[in-house]
Amino acid sequence: MQIMKSGIYASLDIGTTSIKVIVAEILNGQVNVIGVGNERTTGLSRGMVIDIDQTADSIQKAVEQAEDKAGVEINDLIVGIPGNDLYIDSCYGSISINQNQQEITDEDVFQVVEKAIEGSVDKNREGINLILDEFIVDGFDEIKDPRGMIGNRIEFRGIISSIPKSIMHNIKKSVEKAGYGIQNMILQAEAMGEVALTKDERNFGAILIDLGGGQSTISVIHNNQLKYSSAIPEGGEYITKDISIVLNTSIKNAEKLKRDIGHAYPSHITADRTVAVDVVGERDLVHFEEAYIAEIIESRLIQIFEQLKFKLDRIGAGNMPTGIYLSGGVASLPGIEFLAEDIFDLAVGVYVPDFMSIRYPTFTNGIGLVLKQTSLSEIDQLINKSLVSLSVGEDQIYQRENRRREPARQEITSTSDDYETHEENQDSKSFAETVKNIFSGFFD
Repeated sequence: MQIMKSGIYASLDIGTTSIKVIVAEILNGQVNVIGVGNERTTGLSRGMVIDIDQTADSIQKAVEQAEDKAGVEINDLIVGIPGNDLYIDSCYGSISINQNQQEITDEDVFQVVEKAIEGSVDKNREGINLILDEFIVDGFDEIKDPRGMIGNRIEFRGIISSIPKSIMHNIKKSVEKAGYGIQNMILQAEAMGEVALTKDERNFGAILIDLGGGQSTISVIHNNQLKYSSAIPEGGEYITKDISIVLNTSIKNAEKLKRDIGHAYPSHITADRTVAVDVVGERDLVHFEEAYIAEIIESRLIQIFEQLKFKLDRIGAGNMPTGIYLSGGVASLPGIEFLAEDIFDLAVGVYVPDFMSIRYPTFTNGIGLVLKQTSLSEIDQLINKSLVSLSVGEDQIYQRENRRREPARQEITSTSDDYETHEENQDSKSFAETVKNIFSGFFD
């Protein structure tokens, strides 16, 4: 990890069931979490915003919780973006500098990066993550920072990730209506990789699985780059519903059972241990074996893991040297790493953030967003600022006014059905070949 920039940073992790805000102070390379906000929300479904007003309200409440604990005012947020329908492509742009032999400036970098983005992202998609490969100045390649050099022509090569504009619009609109600016937008998979993996693990290759409430995401990181990320619309909510249906109990009771005595590996549970459950239609509490409830949980997790494994196998990335790291709220279930090892036939570990006040897998993305932002080099920050400027606009990046928003008309541009059918409509073989061609040599 590079040297972290001192200061106070606030991250926003928009999850399906809850919105989390982490305020961290970076001082002399040390990370101190000084404020945490965690607000339940009904504004999302399967990882996507379906109600902007509700989401904005939850964001505001989560930020206010974090502000009260940290004793600071938050104006800008590092916003986590899900990997739904993520495309990863190479990109290229070039510009000529008007004045002969003029020193290359920040503005020149902005312009060449914008050219690369405009020429590489489909009109219905929006760039979210841009990784520098090299700059080329007057034919001289492998340059990491061209500023201050003299040249007539500058070229940029990199890797860009993009998601549908509809998904990005609803996230940005929710943050805007909550009254906050956007400091940066970072893919959640990138954030998780930053905090959960060592430098060597990111280079040699690792698989990340983020088990959220409404969806589960699998990602591959290799050579310090995100190579692949994809999500399925199943997560912890489905486990809760399964328990509720099988035991004929309320969702509230099922959620409590999952959290209090839930286990992902039934064979690890002591035989004959039971729990009393309030069953609909029964006057007295009904006793169920804890192993039986674990079998319900296990069945859903097997389904989730097998779907994720299919995605890995389809692109030929199912055997990373470092193995698999699990995180997200569902990763708190005891025994889940043993079940994952059975399905993936790889070493599996559960990542838990090692920071005061957030030692739970559910906060992995939130702290990862802070660490990713503060570890960006100066040129990477400049590149990302260009990307965010195109996506958000300078007026929102530096927004400071109207912290308390007025009630606004709901504005939705996509439905969860769009996401559910997208991958089904793709030809699996051609998609896998496309991924392999982009990163030839990695998946082979």
